[in-house]
Amino acid sequence: MDEVLISKAITESYMKDFIDSMVLDAAVVGGGPAGLVAAYHLAKEGVKVALFERKLSIGGGMWGGGMMFNRIVVQEAGKEILDELDVGCRMYEDGYYIADAIEAVSTMTSRAVKAGARIFNLISVEDIVIRDDDRIHGIVINWSAVELSKLHVDPMTVIANTVIDATGHAAEVARIVERKVGRGAIAVKGEQSMWAEVGEASVVENTREIYPGLIVAGMAANAVLGSPRMGPVFGGMLLSGKKAAEVVLARRA
Repeated sequence: MDEVLISKAITESYMKDFIDSMVLDAAVVGGGPAGLVAAYHLAKEGVKVALFERKLSIGGGMWGGGMMFNRIVVQEAGKEILDELDVGCRMYEDGYYIADAIEAVSTMTSRAVKAGARIFNLISVEDIVIRDDDRIHGIVINWSAVELSKLHVDPMTVIANTVIDATGHAAEVARIVERKVGRGAIAVKGEQSMWAEVGEASVVENTREIYPGLIVAGMAANAVLGSPRMGPVFGGMLLSGKKAAEVVLARRA
């Protein structure tokens, strides 16, 4: 077995995609359900999009379902997105459907990649790119291992016309804008305690552009705008990801 050939194949293939992804139409930060759905819908419309996930695994909180019972619940509107992505689900009671969290994450990830989205895991976003027009023009990235080890290693830049913050409860990109831009540009209110019914509706309503070039989706949207969390009900997250993609597409029309 040629170990050098194997190493070259991995390095050359990865670097080709990585270099090509340094200039994007859209950069999605966070590989949970909202980020995956946003990347899928953008890619299938021909948008050059890459997703950057801090952790080793893609899927965010969806992997664990509710309290490590790897099942998720969606309502009718969310089921339509699962149907489009070919994720199996069954009715539990009228209007409520059960899906396998493992199937959902793996299938959504596969569909996003097959649609043309590039996914880079183990990469953290530590800053944003802002120019004199007070608009976000990209993200500043580093290996997650560098962040975790607290090493002083300078990052690199990805230029993107639009950035989608799908980093979940932490709302990481929005908090960078809040901290770095100042002048009351945005204020991250923080999420409220769990109220599934209100949280499900508000996560879609809150999905929007909150700063020029920055869209919030999923729980990041509720964290920024101060709405409740909703627990292992994921339909709103899926719909939020789709809406984030629609916001990007509407701007390109």
